[in-house]
Amino acid sequence: MISRGLGELFITVGVLMLLFVTYQLWWTNIRAQQQADGAAHDLQEEWAKGKGRPGAFEPGQGFALLHIPKLDVVVPVAEGIDKQQVLDRGMVGHYNEGATKTAMPDARTGNFAVAGHRNTHGEPFRYINRLKPGDPIVVETRDKYYVYKMASILPQTDPGNTSVIGPVPPGSGFTKPGRYITLTTCTPEFTSKYRMIVWGKMAEERPRSKGKPSALVN
Repeated sequence: MISRGLGELFITVGVLMLLFVTYQLWWTNIRAQQQADGAAHDLQEEWAKGKGRPGAFEPGQGFALLHIPKLDVVVPVAEGIDKQQVLDRGMVGHYNEGATKTAMPDARTGNFAVAGHRNTHGEPFRYINRLKPGDPIVVETRDKYYVYKMASILPQTDPGNTSVIGPVPPGSGFTKPGRYITLTTCTPEFTSKYRMIVWGKMAEERPRSKGKPSALVN
């Protein structure tokens, strides 16, 4: 009877673990994608009404759309990198506090740095390791498109290495102030032990009145 009871216990534990894994790998993605799609729709409606002018935004507030055409990624960008308020809702977050405060895309010089999940909760940055130099990364705001070209990648660094989102990040290949973008995510997959970094450099600033940039048309 004891062995039978232990067997049933192990089966129950196994089923619960399977359900948890299913929740993490499947349901969180579905739910986060729904939330991100809703945020993107709301943002586009605000722009159509003339709202959402670039400036100061509240924590968790969406203010842009990030396009990575090569990866078929279109995801809202929100202010701050709070896990529950931003990242777990399928969005990417703009580093905006204290020592990790970074520039906005419209700054004349600076590094627009964002974070996103690599696995679960929408996983918008799952495949950023596939980006190659020259691949476009586009930030769409109410008034403009900011087109960056991927420049370099740091496959692995310590989570506490905040220099990677600095104005001129060491290891990026950039040697002087400019207009840059940094994508950060966890690595290896399904862990948060290290961070993967992708850097890009501004190639074009295009008013929306001129239509979409070629990176979003071709």
